[in-house]
Amino acid sequence: MMNELLNAKLTELIIQREKELTKISLLERILRVEEELKSLRELQEKQFEAILREMNARFEAMNARFEALQKEMNTRFEALQKEMNTRFEALQKEMNTRFEALEKRFNHMQWFVGGGFTILSILIGLLNFIK
Repeated sequence: MMNELLNAKLTELIIQREKELTKISLLERILRVEEELKSLRELQEKQFEAILREMNARFEAMNARFEALQKEMNTRFEALQKEMNTRFEALQKEMNTRFEALEKRFNHMQWFVGGGFTILSILIGLLNFIK
């Protein structure tokens, strides 16, 4: 009977120990899973930061290219504007020269027509006077 009681107590103690070991094993597993999750989260954060830095570098490079392109376009536009102003001024001078030449012709014509009418008036007056 003592043996049976001792066996029963030992069995009960072993079962209790196994339950405790199972609990401890589960707790250890939970801790390991939590540590792994924490490691994964930290790794993801590092990867995200690296991707973010790379994207920022690319955006900065694009901004630099756009700024360089804008400066080049402004330079070209200013050069074109100067060329157009130069052409316009040259055309304006040429037109002024032509109009001045035309004005001189009209002045000569005006004097010629005026002189012709004066001579005709004098001739008509002399013819009327002679008659």
